[in-house]
Amino acid sequence: MKNLIIAIDGPSGAGKGTLARTLATRLGYLHVDTGAMYRSVAWKAAHDGLSLDDEDAVAAMAERAVLEQHGGTVTIDGQDVTRAIRTPEADKAAAAVARLPRVREVLVARQRALGANGNVVMEGRDIGTVVFPTADMKIYLDASAEERARRRSSDTAHTGGQDTLANVQSELVARDKTDSTRAVAPLTLAPDAVYIDTTEMPIEVVVNHVMMLLLDKIEI
Repeated sequence: MKNLIIAIDGPSGAGKGTLARTLATRLGYLHVDTGAMYRSVAWKAAHDGLSLDDEDAVAAMAERAVLEQHGGTVTIDGQDVTRAIRTPEADKAAAAVARLPRVREVLVARQRALGANGNVVMEGRDIGTVVFPTADMKIYLDASAEERARRRSSDTAHTGGQDTLANVQSELVARDKTDSTRAVAPLTLAPDAVYIDTTEMPIEVVVNHVMMLLLDKIEI
């Protein structure tokens, strides 16, 4: 059985996390949420009083930091930040960190090391284009802004349960623009990625569709 590298990209609210976690569980693979890595670095920078304008300092901190993900728990230097990094403020901070070339260089190196031997499902915004451009399977999940906002607004961890649907959608669209226009590793569809619009697809259907796509590759 081949040890696959499965890359899942797409904007917020498209279903990357649920798909990646479910595939990893079914296949017995490692699941890596690269967005959580950027969020953790942003959290640590704020915790340590580092300005995100000081790219060298943030990159040096990211290089020293111990980043771990186990069973849905995210820690940085032993501090559990699972909940702290899933807030509207964390979204904005993560987007700012993701625009820093030196920080991306540090985290991409870590991501490549984690997936070097295969048996990994990695999700993010540049996995199939930058981190693993030769991944065995590339999936790009998308959905309408309205549907993604509806999903995100129902997640109180991200919205605090107080934001309006219109505000959530506005923030998602702004994040989409930030991610797709940044100078380094922008969010884009890899030419050889399988594009899946999840707007009207239950996650079970998405998972089963991707599993069918993987069957031949798993047995190679």
